[in-house]
Amino acid sequence: MKQSKKIKDMSIYEASDFWDERDFGEFGDAEETKEIMFSLKKKKYVGIDVNLFSRIKSKAKKLHKQEDALINEWLKEKVNA
Repeated sequence: MKQSKKIKDMSIYEASDFWDERDFGEFGDAEETKEIMFSLKKKKYVGIDVNLFSRIKSKAKKLHKQEDALINEWLKEKVNA
């Protein structure tokens, strides 16, 4: 009997990337299902200069963070200062 592949716990961003690259058929023999609940927050999107975003993207990569997470972190620091 072929052993089933295991899926690790991951963030919503990691899960999105994971399923973009895989097919559910690879895990078709999995019988256990889990109920999941999402607590989604409303977001407001703003425009950022392309050159500035490029620099933010580079900084985020060095810090091993998502660009939006880094921007939110910086904005929270600035607003709470």
